[in-house]
Amino acid sequence: MMNNSFAQPMWQNGPAPGQFYNFIAGNAPAQLPRELTTAGPYGTKHSTAAITTGSSVLGIKFDGGVLVAADTLVSYGSLARYQDIDRVFKINDKILIGGSGDFADIQSIKRNIDQKMIEDQCCNDGVIMKPKAMATWLTRVLYNRRSRMNPLYIDVVVGGIDENNVPFLGSVDLRGRAYDDYVVATGFARHLALPLVRERKPKDRDFTFEEASNLIRESMKVLYYRDTRSMPRYTVGICSAADCSIKGPFKVEENWTFAETVEGY
Repeated sequence: MMNNSFAQPMWQNGPAPGQFYNFIAGNAPAQLPRELTTAGPYGTKHSTAAITTGSSVLGIKFDGGVLVAADTLVSYGSLARYQDIDRVFKINDKILIGGSGDFADIQSIKRNIDQKMIEDQCCNDGVIMKPKAMATWLTRVLYNRRSRMNPLYIDVVVGGIDENNVPFLGSVDLRGRAYDDYVVATGFARHLALPLVRERKPKDRDFTFEEASNLIRESMKVLYYRDTRSMPRYTVGICSAADCSIKGPFKVEENWTFAETVEGY
């Protein structure tokens, strides 16, 4: 007669009616996401405001790719604390991102993206992430964090080209809301740069590279003049079929002679 003393009872730790059996975890306790675990004797304090912040990011799509520009200042409150910080990043040969908002959260999401790129390379299947897929993935990540009442206080501009060299340019905010257009912006650039670019848009065609470059140059000058959280130094990411890289830093061509005519302050 077979000894069944070591046999597990059938359906041990089975699911409650209407639920599924957890074959992998077994009796392992459920783990909370890392950002929700208790940090100390008084619990976890979630961020309620951005501390070190980057200002505007501007993206313009042209007929062969995209340009993404941002200045190099990260402010600590009202203090221009870090003045040589790149906020435009190359993700792979098809994707650029630019981040504004809390720079610690920008660094956090950048580390997650870098890890995702490593996992894609480990698959070695010849498939690389495209900019539209990156923007969609960011909407899921940021909406998930928002739903857990622990958002990343960032606005992200995603640009690049797909496998057919078709440009894509989109924006994702801290709540996971997203849109794509021929020009996207974050921060004060939404108010100061978007109208400037839209009024120059040809009706029957896309911008050329020269037109987009001139608009980036002019917009960064306007932002430096009008936005107190900006710097005259900025970097520009370009992604096209021929090149995907970060250029600069460049310097705004300042001219403050008009200040002599300003009165009433």
